Amino acid sequence: MKTLITGITGMIGSHFASTTIEKGWPTFGIARNSASSRIAASPDPNIFRVDILDRDALEHVMSDIKPDLVIHMAAQAFNSISWQTEETTHLSNYQGTVNVLKMTHRVAPDAAVILACSSAEYGDIQPEDCPLEEDRFLRPITPYGVSKAATECLGYQYFSNFGLKVFLPRLFIHVGTGHPPATAIQNFARQLALIAKGRLEPVVRVGNLESARDFIDVRDGVDAMMTVLEKGTPGDPVNICTGTAFKISDILDRLIRISGLDIKVEKDEALFRPSDEPLLLGDNSKLKTIGWQQQYTIDQTLQAVYEDWLSRI
Repeated sequence: MKTLITGITGMIGSHFASTTIEKGWPTFGIARNSASSRIAASPDPNIFRVDILDRDALEHVMSDIKPDLVIHMAAQAFNSISWQTEETTHLSNYQGTVNVLKMTHRVAPDAAVILACSSAEYGDIQPEDCPLEEDRFLRPITPYGVSKAATECLGYQYFSNFGLKVFLPRLFIHVGTGHPPATAIQNFARQLALIAKGRLEPVVRVGNLESARDFIDVRDGVDAMMTVLEKGTPGDPVNICTGTAFKISDILDRLIRISGLDIKVEKDEALFRPSDEPLLLGDNSKLKTIGWQQQYTIDQTLQAVYEDWLSRI
């Protein structure tokens, strides 16, 4: 199955590439010229330097590849950053998705599309609303969440009107190696690695530690999305989550235990968000019904992330 992955240099995109290559599928990727990662730095001829906002360039690449599967992961992917980059977030996530879907429909109308949607679409929720089911009304309250709700609507539009096989996985927080320090887990792990290397004083600076999140290992997430592709239904949103939430304070404690360091924790007001749901927990019944099972524990995930930061610093 000839596969095209947008955002192939990102954490989820790169793990998807590992999976499809392992399956023996011809795998191609799209990355911005400004993308920076170990994959982006490689001279791989199957990675094309294209901005998904450049529709002509995107059509040229798609016409050359004629993919059987499009995995659309390219996006401004962070809730926190979206408050400072609102216009860029909407432009990249909405217009970028319009271009990907339009070009797929034009060039490869029989292709399947995995469209990265998000748990941020649920938005204005209270702990008693959890676990969140897919049929819940969406009330996103961040620029990122709004952009992802629009992304999902676009996917359904192309499925409903044109018969494009668009799968709509709603991704809860994916955690894994090769990720920038733009989320709490990555930020904590990076600080601990810097402390372990003697490059930072033994103080970890934190934001809100009281919220709880449903974290999923990126390897489990990619496996879940492949299961949705194989056994799921186009146009039908599916939560990609574990069904278990951990408080951020618990995550920090686990990472400190893994590091073996004696550190002090200090709050940093710059790390607090304008809005922060106290609990974000998904119902993964639909996902389990089609055969998916979790493989990695939270401690295995955190161990991998911490070791990754030790090797990157």
